[in-house]
Amino acid sequence: MKKQVLIIEDDTVLNRLLVKYVKGLGHGVSSAGRWSEADEYLQCHEPHLVITDVKLPDGNSLERLPELVGNQPVIVLTAFGSVRNAVEAMKAGAFEYLVKPVSPEELLLVVQRALDDADLRNDHQFCKRRLQARERAASFMIGVSAALGRVKETIDAVAPSDITVLIQGESGSGKELVAQAIHEHSERSKRNFVAVDCCTLQEKLFESELFGHERGAFTGADRQKKGLIEGAEGGTLFLDEIGELDAVLQAKLLRVLETGKFRRLGGIKDLDANIRVVAATNRDLETMSNEGGFRADLYYRLSAFVIDTPPLRDRRDDVPYLVEHFIRNHNFSRRINKSISGEAVRRLVAYDWPGNVRELKNVVERAIILSRDKPRIRPEHLAFGQVGGKNGTKVNLAFDHDPAMEEVEAAYLELLLKKFSGHRAKVAEVMNISERNVYRLIKRYDLAN
Repeated sequence: MKKQVLIIEDDTVLNRLLVKYVKGLGHGVSSAGRWSEADEYLQCHEPHLVITDVKLPDGNSLERLPELVGNQPVIVLTAFGSVRNAVEAMKAGAFEYLVKPVSPEELLLVVQRALDDADLRNDHQFCKRRLQARERAASFMIGVSAALGRVKETIDAVAPSDITVLIQGESGSGKELVAQAIHEHSERSKRNFVAVDCCTLQEKLFESELFGHERGAFTGADRQKKGLIEGAEGGTLFLDEIGELDAVLQAKLLRVLETGKFRRLGGIKDLDANIRVVAATNRDLETMSNEGGFRADLYYRLSAFVIDTPPLRDRRDDVPYLVEHFIRNHNFSRRINKSISGEAVRRLVAYDWPGNVRELKNVVERAIILSRDKPRIRPEHLAFGQVGGKNGTKVNLAFDHDPAMEEVEAAYLELLLKKFSGHRAKVAEVMNISERNVYRLIKRYDLAN
């Protein structure tokens, strides 16, 4: 990848030679003869490497090192080498300290090493984040339900494009994991996936985190800081709970989506936002936009493509698979290989999971602890929350038309059969009819499978 290098050297002849040497490596090079020229360049550009002489007509580069090294590696050149200056430069963060005259071979070796070292640090952080993201995303994609299958198909369809995606669903239903899956299946998968929680930071802090800030932008901003948009360069920026953004930030985000440009807080440079935006919410943004609680123009930008993550109660067939996954992959006490009884699985399948996959994971991990040294998790080890009613249960039958009574009966029966894993005696008890009648209804509505 072609890099941009800034050379600051007041000796005209040496400046031209340095430019020639570095260009020979295939990199773009800009040069300056004094700090006033360098500052003018740095106001509009951000090089990947700076090579600077120590003594310039209008300043000493060692005094400028602290602000420079936070943004890119710096190689220091000097004709007045001393151990003291070398130590001072390295303490201030210089990548290398070279004494003139410098041979072309030595210079080019140090230049390439500085650029490679910066890439290596970035790649190391990227690989760590990518492995963690893949491990987390795996927990959502486990299962065989039709609802999960539809989400997978949708992800496969939209991932290769660069279109903005809005993910809707209840808390704990795996919205961030869907966003990670979109990233992993996209052409941006080799770059960063950066997640931003829109409801945890105050307006000014959020703006600084998202867009970054320049030195002096506010009290305590003693150096330039790159924001999360730059951290997601070439990759995906995930905005979680975007319905919580206030109006000012909504307007600034809309500008990024419309122009592909942004400015750091306190900055005057328009920077490119080479990112794909994926947003998520557990709120009804369409209703909010109609009522004035969310910008309608931003909603239309975000909702270019919408994915609905199904709640766990709508994908009960996946519960046994998720349970096995959480038992095998818990990251605490592994002294005993655990398994789970059939009755405990049936209890888990029958529960309505108001907290969705997140709640299931918590219940399974708690059961592992409560079962102590017993190799088998049983119903008595399960502890459910009390959300949404006495047993956290609710019935939700959705139709796209006014249903006939037979349709309601068939849908309710199908829901109960899934909830109780086909246990007809339990279904009969809930419906207050005989088991024989349940069998007759199953046959009538063709629900045997």
